[in-house]
Amino acid sequence: MSNHAATASTAAPAAPNPGKALMIGLAGIALTAIGLAVSGAQNIAFSWLVGISFWTAIAIGFLLMILIHHIFDAKWSVVLRRQQEHGLAAFKWLALLFLPLLLTPFIGTHDLVWPWMNPDHVLHGHGTVAEDVLYAKKSGFLSVKAFVGMTVIFFGSWIILAALLRKASFTQDKDGDPKWTRMNRKLAAAGLPVAALTLTFAAIYWIKSLEYHWFSTMYGVWFFANCYRGALCISVIIFVWLYNRGDFKGILNTDHMHSIGQVMLALTIFWAYVTFSQYFLIWNANVPEETFWYNLRELNHDGTTNQWWYVGLFILFGHFVVPFCLLLSYRFKVTKHILRRIAYWILFTILVDLCYNILPGLKDAHGDAAPFLSLNLLWVVTSVVGIGGICVWAYLKSFPTTKLIPIRDPRIVECLTHHE
Repeated sequence: MSNHAATASTAAPAAPNPGKALMIGLAGIALTAIGLAVSGAQNIAFSWLVGISFWTAIAIGFLLMILIHHIFDAKWSVVLRRQQEHGLAAFKWLALLFLPLLLTPFIGTHDLVWPWMNPDHVLHGHGTVAEDVLYAKKSGFLSVKAFVGMTVIFFGSWIILAALLRKASFTQDKDGDPKWTRMNRKLAAAGLPVAALTLTFAAIYWIKSLEYHWFSTMYGVWFFANCYRGALCISVIIFVWLYNRGDFKGILNTDHMHSIGQVMLALTIFWAYVTFSQYFLIWNANVPEETFWYNLRELNHDGTTNQWWYVGLFILFGHFVVPFCLLLSYRFKVTKHILRRIAYWILFTILVDLCYNILPGLKDAHGDAAPFLSLNLLWVVTSVVGIGGICVWAYLKSFPTTKLIPIRDPRIVECLTHHE
């Protein structure tokens, strides 16, 4: 074991003052609240949905990475797991920050975000929600009670899984008992299906149901890809930060970085496969109940191209072409500052992708999607910064509470000497 690894085993690492992250988060939330007077409640609610979806996706990604680590009994990712466990501390705060959206059906306009919540909501060219045949068929699923209840179940499941995983891992640092590894492996076997189902239904309820007429069997997998990619990119940023601080020197080696880069490349291809398959199947079938979702993001009612068409093209190149070409390079995968830049780029495109899926739910009198380049982008930024600040604060609060790496994990030595 190297000197740095030995140091990590004797004391918890020092963390920056989390107060700065908290202040940034509160400032972002305050600025978003000011937007209520400037742009109105609906615009702010949609922007807040983008922000909360972005950071919740990353937290879910952390959860998935830990569960998959345990189910495969992986060795190379042992030293990486601890920082992801700290990231799970954000779940309870994300649940609290989701509360304003959860309360919208009970205050003011019921259809502030999700049109199906108000039976009198006028659908462009379809009458009202109450008169809509498709809503009648889905009303058992699309109800306010089901939405609220399922959202509570989503966050409750994630918080419980996170708490159990963290407790077992942190306790093992103290007593070294391998039973905690076995316990987390069993928990992962049960937790992976739970995580898969909850993230799928969360994506359907929170995002896909904004256009409840639309059909897609791949939406949950699309959201999974963004969850995992986002969490992996945040992990890269954290690992490079710790390496530059000196904490991870002697711990994070070239083969660790190469393995991370390989997973990033694999997920880039996976995202492209899922997204292309969804688009191709809908385009090929050419069924109006499915194609309208893409038409809304390409054309206005008069046939002119809208701004979302160009956003879609950016997502194609930004989400796939650019990272795919960069991650093919071995040098880029093992060069820390380059891989961190690629991670920043992918995070940005994930945010744009969420905007592409959420913001066109805002429509004008003609039923056209609100333009991408508008004041709403400012509120998206303030929401992302505000919620992100709270998540970073939760991570930094958890950071010094235990050792830098899982020093008594049965596979820690194999991990520290990891080679391809």
